Amino acid sequence: MQFLRSLGPAVPGTAPVEAFRAGFGAFIGLGITGLCLLSTGVDLEYGLYLVAPLGASAVLLFAVPNSPLAQPWSAVVGNTAAALVSVAVSLVVHEPTLRIALAVALAIVVTFMLRAVHPPAGAVAMTAAMSPDAVEHLGFWFALAPIATGTASLVLIAVAYARLTGRRYPFRQFEQQNRYGTGDRVPAERLGLSETELSDILQRYRQSFNLGVEDLARLIGAAELQAAAHQTGAPTAGAIMSTNLITVRADTALGEVADLFRRHRFTSLPVVDEKQRFLGVIFQIHLISRARDDALRLDRGLMPALRRLIDPERDKPVLAIDVMSVTVPRAIATTPLGALLPLMGDTDVDAVPVLEYGKLIGIVTRTDLIAAMAREIARAAD
Repeated sequence: MQFLRSLGPAVPGTAPVEAFRAGFGAFIGLGITGLCLLSTGVDLEYGLYLVAPLGASAVLLFAVPNSPLAQPWSAVVGNTAAALVSVAVSLVVHEPTLRIALAVALAIVVTFMLRAVHPPAGAVAMTAAMSPDAVEHLGFWFALAPIATGTASLVLIAVAYARLTGRRYPFRQFEQQNRYGTGDRVPAERLGLSETELSDILQRYRQSFNLGVEDLARLIGAAELQAAAHQTGAPTAGAIMSTNLITVRADTALGEVADLFRRHRFTSLPVVDEKQRFLGVIFQIHLISRARDDALRLDRGLMPALRRLIDPERDKPVLAIDVMSVTVPRAIATTPLGALLPLMGDTDVDAVPVLEYGKLIGIVTRTDLIAAMAREIARAAD
């Protein structure tokens, strides 16, 4: 039974929207890449145009963009090096089986040495070795087009597509600045472990081709938070949330929103409909960002733009719906504190709405979270 279970899926289930996101990205990537290759005047006589390995590269770039095997260096250098090796082998070795096996084997060796392991590179080598007439005709130009050109095109499209769909590609480097433009690690990743130590862990467990150092830091940080929640018996969102809420409607003017911010000293205001269904959240930074955009667009100072933004006498007042965020993290009453920490620690939000069947029943702010953690630390000390 254990053996049969091991033959089943090894990855967790994926949301349909993520599957369609990856598939649509591959569709766009291969379509545009095909047009790019046609524009280069690639020779179509031997059918070496949108070669099969580019489809395999598309799977990595659009479906698992966090994989070290899918990064730009691995993809472009790996595929190109494999093509060069295979063409060289094909021009020297004429026996088919030996030619194919040797081309793939040497491609693996070379991509390992170049730190550019990319599984489709094996298919690139095999494609060239199986097409000796085409290789004799194209020579080493095969490595340039379609391989290098096609792979580079896919990488550029994957970069743009990731940004448009809220993903990150290429993956963030360990020493890269955080979203605030400073050199500090984000709070969840301050592990006390250096990049070298994290790399050693990946090497020790032979996972360097499956995870990047940045991903490992993020996973360790998330695991530590979750373990801490288990050990302290941390409360749930329902136990620590604020329930006496001040909310606004979608058609509330920003002037009234600003008055509420000033009167209650809040940093966020939930937006609901007449039935208390949650619609979004307005953070103070939304008003500042909108005023800054208006100031740049109208060529005026920030304060005049802010006064104009919240002016109740405007002909067409700006409303809450015009600036609210609808993509903030959300929780339910039973969400544990350990799950709330990364929601606010690794995002730009400082309050998480708590919903019940789509209706707003409370909100957990960073103040609520800090107070709950302080209580748990005091209890643990006793």
